[in-house]
Amino acid sequence: MNSQNIYILGIESSCDDTAAAVIHNGKILSNIIANQKIHEEYGGVVPELASRAHQQNIVPVVDQALKKAGVTKDQLSAVAFTKGPGLMGSLLVGTSFAKSLAYGLNIPLIDVNHMQAHILAHFIDEEGFDKPPFPFLAMTISGGHTQIVKVNNHFDMEVIGETIDDAVGEAFDKSGKLLGLGYPAGPEIDKRAKLGNPKVFKFSKPKVDGLNFSFSGLKTAILYFIQREVKNNPNFIEENLNDICASIQYTIIGILTDKLKKASKETGIKHIAIGGGVSANSGIRQALKDGESKHGWTTYVPKFEFTTDNAAMIAIVGYLKYLDEDFTTQNVMANARLKI
Repeated sequence: MNSQNIYILGIESSCDDTAAAVIHNGKILSNIIANQKIHEEYGGVVPELASRAHQQNIVPVVDQALKKAGVTKDQLSAVAFTKGPGLMGSLLVGTSFAKSLAYGLNIPLIDVNHMQAHILAHFIDEEGFDKPPFPFLAMTISGGHTQIVKVNNHFDMEVIGETIDDAVGEAFDKSGKLLGLGYPAGPEIDKRAKLGNPKVFKFSKPKVDGLNFSFSGLKTAILYFIQREVKNNPNFIEENLNDICASIQYTIIGILTDKLKKASKETGIKHIAIGGGVSANSGIRQALKDGESKHGWTTYVPKFEFTTDNAAMIAIVGYLKYLDEDFTTQNVMANARLKI
């Protein structure tokens, strides 16, 4: 194989974003994402609508990714796609398209674990961003997942802590719904938290053994808090929204950093990387940077566009697997509950 001229097309369709990216020897040439606005009306992702939108978007998104990269289909070395985890209907669209394209071009097909991809996004060649050395701890925080992973090398990963109920993104979205905010609520809570006082309202942190997380109890505590205060003052949310958002975000960040400190202490690992859509939260990023002086960490945060669901992270995994000649077959099937 010509290791100097590897072009990988990455396809991501695990949830509600249809994405395609082209990578050349570790450097991203294009990263196109089609967002699905229709879910905002329902306050969450509707699986059937998501899969239909993927069917409409996937051909134009791939076409645009190739054009922006200045690459033709015939130049592609392989096609990489998200095998799982995710919504089954959405995964099937990307899987079927990738299999067909690879078959038609007679090039290798590479299946990618979405959760590994969030972590390996740190290995995209991007000016100004360092790659974490092995071993390192990765905290993946998104709408559907919350995990702490010990990363020994690119494909040797061990989940040492994860949520036992709601993911951190769900905690933000469900809290936002209680406050009358739109979907997704995370960015709006983050924005308002900057204007509020995080110490005004106190929410207790759930007690969970080991390195696992729980956010369902916090969601319930916030629900009862809002119901109680609104009963006493119908204008309570409107009058205190920034402080409520700041207090909720402060509590969530505290839950995450407490577990991260524990994981670092138990493993002796000081290199900390974060990924997933919720890692775009400014408060979480600041808490991680604060950990450098407080706990002696070296922290790694990927470029903003590589944090949410995107195809660039699928493409980098495809590139790394291509170097190892780790290909799959046309018999590969999507797996909605795929584990690391």
